[in-house]
Amino acid sequence: MQESTLKKYIEDDSKELLCKRCFRLRNYNEITDVDVSDDDFLKLLDSISEKDALVVNVVDIFDYEGSVIPGLQRFVGDKKIIVVGNKVDLLPKSVNKNRLLNWLQQKSKENGIKSTDQILVSAVKGINIDELMDMIEKYRDGKDVYVVGTTNTGKSTLINRIISSNSDVKNLITTSRFPGTTLDRIDIPLDDGHNLVDTPGIIHNYQLAHYLNAKDLKTITPKKPLRPVTFQLRDGQTIFVAGLARFDFLDYKTNVTFYVNQGLPLHRTKTINADEFYQKHLGDILAPPTEIESFPKMKQQIFSAHEKSDIVIYGLGWVTIPAGSKVKAYVPDGVRVSIRNAII
Repeated sequence: MQESTLKKYIEDDSKELLCKRCFRLRNYNEITDVDVSDDDFLKLLDSISEKDALVVNVVDIFDYEGSVIPGLQRFVGDKKIIVVGNKVDLLPKSVNKNRLLNWLQQKSKENGIKSTDQILVSAVKGINIDELMDMIEKYRDGKDVYVVGTTNTGKSTLINRIISSNSDVKNLITTSRFPGTTLDRIDIPLDDGHNLVDTPGIIHNYQLAHYLNAKDLKTITPKKPLRPVTFQLRDGQTIFVAGLARFDFLDYKTNVTFYVNQGLPLHRTKTINADEFYQKHLGDILAPPTEIESFPKMKQQIFSAHEKSDIVIYGLGWVTIPAGSKVKAYVPDGVRVSIRNAII
């Protein structure tokens, strides 16, 4: 995408009524996120299916399972889709980026998304932003570009980075609505009469973020590269990730590695004492959560690994376990947990 691709709209009508998002963009050069329900988001996708456009799907590479939109292709039709794995700066530097790109493509396929291409970026650090814009220009064929994603993927941060990299948009007019809904979208004019369209973020209620207050959410959200923490365990041992998750390791002897935000405490105890330990220390040394009265009760699920695997808690991180391991995982009721082949 050329530097002139994002152009300024010069005319300023003082009588124009702008939505809050458009006001923020015009006056502060900043796009803010808007959350929508599943039903509203399906209406949004239906509207995209009627357009001749390129779709850019932003996912959080730290929380892929929590941010992927299963069946996206089914809703948007035969549109070309670029899958953008944001927040690559949060992964350890030892991660093989080519392998991760292949993994992203495979996971997209498993979720019904036939990606035309994929790329790893960091909206915060500005990593691969120019490459992403070139990729968009390559595949859009003179069409509009719709940017879609769930909440907390950094989608709006990414668009802000694109805007700041390409244009002074202080006076940009950007307002329109999806037909048949009350959802505001923002159209960012391209130099050929088409638009880069920012859409509201879908809420996945099974992400941990939706069960935490703002302070706790800040505590679990990484800002720096993850630092793996490895434990050498014998049978009958339990690891708590603050008060947010619990893992009982059912093997006699095993090594496990946690990938969560550096600020989160990891507590080891004997499994036989784990229930009492949780009841006694929840909200104290097992914090977050800090609002324990409203925090959901824990549910449990047993996982067996046939190969080196990650047990993933949507919105929190993951623990890597060796082949042949058996683990009982506890997470808040309503939050999803799953197992995958080890990403690292």
